[in-house]
Amino acid sequence: MTQLGYDNIFDAIADDDHEAADLQFRADLMLTLRLMFQERGWKQARISEALGIPQPRVSELMRGKIDLFSADKLIGLLARMQVRIRPRYDDVQGFTCDVIQTPAASA
Repeated sequence: MTQLGYDNIFDAIADDDHEAADLQFRADLMLTLRLMFQERGWKQARISEALGIPQPRVSELMRGKIDLFSADKLIGLLARMQVRIRPRYDDVQGFTCDVIQTPAASA
């Protein structure tokens, strides 16, 4: 029996590299949102109010139901929390990604 090794769990379950990258990106976005809310001690009702989505949808987000959220939707939810992702490229550092949070999001 051949044993395969993967650096990323999504490489094992995705049909191609594009799908694996999309799954990993969405997982990272979901985890970021979840950790932000947990650190703030927010309950689902407060999260629902802040994001403008129904509480059952918050439950899906907090339980990591990755198949129910597109990258666009997750980026939009981060934007509602005044968080912006800005990918960049330059000759010195290559590819980088800045995460920008305005002071209003720290409330």
